[in-house]
Parts: sequence; C-alpha cells; structure tokens
Amino acid sequence: MLVLRELAYGPRRFSELKADLQGISANVLAQRLSDLETRGLVRKAKLPPPASVQVYEATDWGLEAVPVIASLGRWAARSPGHDPTLPMSHVSVIMSLQTLISPERAKGLDARIGFQLGHVSYVTRVRDGRLDVERAEIRDCAVQFTGSPTEIAAVIHGGAPFETIKVDGDMDLAQRFVTLFPLPPKIG
Repeated sequence: MLVLRELAYGPRRFSELKADLQGISANVLAQRLSDLETRGLVRKAKLPPPASVQVYEATDWGLEAVPVIASLGRWAARSPGHDPTLPMSHVSVIMSLQTLISPERAKGLDARIGFQLGHVSYVTRVRDGRLDVERAEIRDCAVQFTGSPTEIAAVIHGGAPFETIKVDGDMDLAQRFVTLFPLPPKIG
C-alpha cells in the first residue's frame, strides 16, 4: 500500500521511491514493485526525452486503491500516538490535505495554492469544499508554501509557526488555508 500511495500523483523513479519510503531496502522495494507489476497494479514506463529514464506508475486499477489508502491515513491520525511532526513524504502530505479538508471550513473558497516540497511541486485548488491536486510547476497561485514535506505538515497539521516555512502571496488566504485540515479526534 505504501508503494501505491507514493505513486498516487504520478510516475516515480526507483531512487525517488526508495528515498521517500524510509527504511526500505533496495531489494525489498524491487521485490514489492515486481509483485505489484505482476498483479497488474504497477507498470514500468519510460519518460520521453530528454529524461529517457525508467519510472514506475500505478495502473488505473492500482489508482483505485488510493481512496482506501487515504481513508487508512485518516483512521491512523486518530491514534493517540499519531505525531504530525514526524517525517512524511511529499505524497503523504498532499494526500493528507486531500483527505482531511473540511468542506464546512472551505465553503465559498476558490483558490489555487502551490506547494514546493523539496524538489517536487504541486498545484492544488480549493473549490466546492474539495482539494484538487496536480503535480505540476507552480504558476498562477494565490499562495505558495515552500519547505520540506515534514515542515509543511508540522505547520498545517501540527500548529508549527509560519516562520518554519516560506510562505509567498496572500497571507490572509494562507492563514485561512492552514485551518481547512483539522485532524480527526483522537480515540479514547
């Protein structure tokens, strides 16, 4: 499931997957990718020139698991031991935003928000109480958040100060945006 999660927003190189799946060995990752490919959930592809490198991508059937994975993340956030300041991959952070957006808090908001998470950028759009996501270069965004995935998660989910990251654009919108993703109540 973690490999499929990391492929939720587009193809990735083996080295990128290994870097974002902390603690996994190259042999174990290669075996998991091979198993997922055999089962029809993942396929190998080659990026067009000038990159011309091999990547892994989720098949349409593999992408059907993404809502289940997101729901498991919401469920796990209810654990008393959940710590939103622990390291997260860029995919995990963006998926958490999509999963945890509060339609009530986002009511009436229509805005494009960019995220520069290390070397990866995303453009999100809040509209109709949802968050649409695209892994793309940041353009025409009212706000841009820049920082490591863990720093961004700590600001949005953990209440860390804005000074922890770089925020450009409409600061009022940025302040409102970070309130749209309340963590679910802890159990017990």
